[in-house]
Amino acid sequence: MKVLVAVKRAVDYNVSVRVKADGTDVDIANVKMSMNPFDEIAMEEAVRLKEAGIATEIVAVSAGVAQCQETLRSALALGADRAILIETNAELQPLAVAKLLAAVVKQESPSLVILGKQAIDDDANQTGQMLAGLLDLPQAPFASKLVVEGDKATVTREVDGGLETISMGLPAVVTADLRLNEPRYATLPNIMKAKKKPLDTTTPETLGVDVAPRLKTLKVAEPPVRKAGIIVPDVATLVEKLRNEAKVLG
Repeated sequence: MKVLVAVKRAVDYNVSVRVKADGTDVDIANVKMSMNPFDEIAMEEAVRLKEAGIATEIVAVSAGVAQCQETLRSALALGADRAILIETNAELQPLAVAKLLAAVVKQESPSLVILGKQAIDDDANQTGQMLAGLLDLPQAPFASKLVVEGDKATVTREVDGGLETISMGLPAVVTADLRLNEPRYATLPNIMKAKKKPLDTTTPETLGVDVAPRLKTLKVAEPPVRKAGIIVPDVATLVEKLRNEAKVLG
C-alpha cells in the first residue's frame, strides 16, 4: 500500500512572528523555517503504518519555493522513501495546494493520503477537505486514531461533542490532529541516508494546475496589546471591579 504525505514549510513554532512595516505580510526574512508540526504527525503515522507492514511506500509531497527541498529532506530522514517538490514562487492558497496535490494523487495512485489538519502559519484547515472533494474520496479530518485493515480504515475523529469513530473504504484522505501520535526525531544515520533518497521536482504548469490566488490580503496587523491583569485579594473585590470598572455585571 502506498501512502502519500503532504508536508508544508512554515515558520518554526518557536519563532515570534513579526509583521512587515508596510503591513502587507509576515516578515520571514532570516526566520527559521521548519516542517509544519501537524505534518510531522502525519509523517509519523505513515512511518508507523510502514513499520507495521501495512504500508509499502511513503511518498512525501510539498509545494512552494526551492527551499521546500529542506522540508522534504526532513521527511525523507523521518522515513519517507521518496519525495516530490512542486516548485513555484507563487502565493499558494489552500485551493491551489489542493489542486496540486490532487494532480499528484492522480499520478501516484496512493491508497491513503495523510495531511496535517492545518498549517500553523495561516491556520486555514481547508486543504485536506478540499483535496477529498476534488478527488471525490472519503475523508476523515481531525484524526486522533487510525487503524488500517485491508481496504478499509477506521478513524477516531475529534469533534465538537467529543469523539467520533468512522469506517471508510480506501483510497481516502485523512488529516492528522494533535493527539494522533508523537513524532520521532530523525537520527543522524537517517539524515545522512535522506541525502541519497530520490527527490523529484515538477511545476504547477507541468501538472496543468492554475495556482493564481483567488483571495487578496488587504492588510496584516499584529493583535492589539492587552492591558496587564491584576490580582484581587478576595471575591468581593472581584465583584466590585467587574461591576464598577469592567461594567460586565448589573
